[in-house]
Amino acid sequence: MIRTRIAPSPTGLLHIGTARTALFNYLYAKSQGGQFILRIEDTDQARSTQEFEQNIVTGLEWLGLHPDEGITTSGSKGDFGPYRQSERTELYRPYLEQLIVSGAAYWDTTPLEEIAQQKEQAQQAKRPFVYRPECREQQNEYRDGAVLRFKVQDEVIWFEDKIKGKIEFDMSLMGDFTLSKGWDNPLYNFVVVIDDELMKITHIIRGEDHISNTPKQIVINRALEFSRKTFAHLPLILAPDRSKMSKRHGAVSIDQYRQEGYLPEALVNYFALLGWNEGNDREEYSLEELIQKFTLKRVQKSGAVFNIDKLQSVNASYIKALPLEQKITSGVQFLSQNRYNIQHLAQDQLERAIDLECQRIKTFGDIGEGIDFLFKDPVYDSNILLWKDMSISDVKENLEWVRQVVYNIEEKTSKEIEQTVKAEIQQDNRKPGCVLWPLRVALSGKERSPSPFEILTILDKPTALNRIDTALKLLSER
Repeated sequence: MIRTRIAPSPTGLLHIGTARTALFNYLYAKSQGGQFILRIEDTDQARSTQEFEQNIVTGLEWLGLHPDEGITTSGSKGDFGPYRQSERTELYRPYLEQLIVSGAAYWDTTPLEEIAQQKEQAQQAKRPFVYRPECREQQNEYRDGAVLRFKVQDEVIWFEDKIKGKIEFDMSLMGDFTLSKGWDNPLYNFVVVIDDELMKITHIIRGEDHISNTPKQIVINRALEFSRKTFAHLPLILAPDRSKMSKRHGAVSIDQYRQEGYLPEALVNYFALLGWNEGNDREEYSLEELIQKFTLKRVQKSGAVFNIDKLQSVNASYIKALPLEQKITSGVQFLSQNRYNIQHLAQDQLERAIDLECQRIKTFGDIGEGIDFLFKDPVYDSNILLWKDMSISDVKENLEWVRQVVYNIEEKTSKEIEQTVKAEIQQDNRKPGCVLWPLRVALSGKERSPSPFEILTILDKPTALNRIDTALKLLSER
């Protein structure tokens, strides 16, 4: 059975790189009828926190990436735990001993200062520094302060990456690397090999920044006679100028995207397109559709460019497509969060306002900006009431005329109101712009806003008439 894993370190909030890697692991496992495991690599006790772990776990589940095994919001589950590296320390020593007995590893007590001096000498001589001390052939007993090193051989290591193809490493250029500091402080490249074997991981799908770790893990894996693993290294996520991602480009936590009103379905959809495509121009997929379509063969080799405008466009489409009930729930939440006085509107008015705004916003965090005039009387400069070269008297005359039309309206929907008003305009031989521009401004106080017909479906008639009267008063005071 295919088994993939995501193994983040809880030293920070869940960010888009880890989320995208988790998604690709999830999609591949599910597309192959396999299992997805969440393991926490928390051996960096100085920086790891329970709060960061909780943020990672809840963030992945919010995105819909629920692990089959490992750490969940309700606790650990699975037969291959513990799933926190800090709780697995006792499992590692037998494998350290095995490497020593087999001659694949040795204890090194060379002072760090001496190693640094050797490195500096190599640099001055302009030759590669390959650390392989004399003690590698004789030091098999632990001494205080010793580190356990893997004995690297002169050979070429290669593996067939499922994304990048064949990758080779000349190990003669690599020095003996550290497996553990003493018995009780095993390091990343060692413990990850043990954990992947004991948890029966078959495919290791991760960012291409881990490629340099792969030869070390391969030789450790081979020395312990573990099953061969399949590797796939994902392209890095790049800024629009193809530089390293930063916060100003959108490299923020998943939690922040959530707080700003992005939908998890939209984020999953967009993250999937960061380095993968089906081979066509399609841009919208549900998680279930992604599982059906996903294949590592369609993952690109080069960097994936992150475009915040594209993400917002995808999110806007998902907001528009939400069922009305979900629009109302999220809309009320974010309007309150943005401190709009939603008590100003009756429930049916509030629901129509939210539905209207959801056709325009890119995130729920934006809600209210385009319809703030619904929650309070607008304040504006009377100059924006003027349409093109209309005189003040012409604007007043058209507003007085359309006030009567509004007074007589009995229709309920935006389309019905539009048909009625436009029919009256045509019958009275008026120019639509000369009537509709000042009407819309009078109702909204904005040069850009929803149409007057949409606004009239939300504002009650007395409020609408009062705002037209206010506009007429402003014009009279000029």
